[in-house]
Amino acid sequence: MLRVALAVAALAAFPALAQEAPTCVKRSDLLDHLAANYDESPIAMGLTTSGKVLEIVVSEGGSWTIIVTTPSGISCGIASGESWKDMSPEGEEEPKA
Repeated sequence: MLRVALAVAALAAFPALAQEAPTCVKRSDLLDHLAANYDESPIAMGLTTSGKVLEIVVSEGGSWTIIVTTPSGISCGIASGESWKDMSPEGEEEPKA
């Protein structure tokens, strides 16, 4: 029941995601929303070949959101879900840019 409630809340927060169109706002506003409403914070990021920043934002409870930020600072939520699991082996060094 909790997952259904979270899914409904996520769709209400990001109605465009339900229609497969991204919701785009200032990056700080999106991260503030995800932190306040889902207790999510960034855990990983990378630069795309098109010059955008892709970030994975996760809560300890397992909810997650993937956002993409343009060079102008506008971020779009492109996917979200539940049951995030970190697959990194303990102690493994992260790749360097």
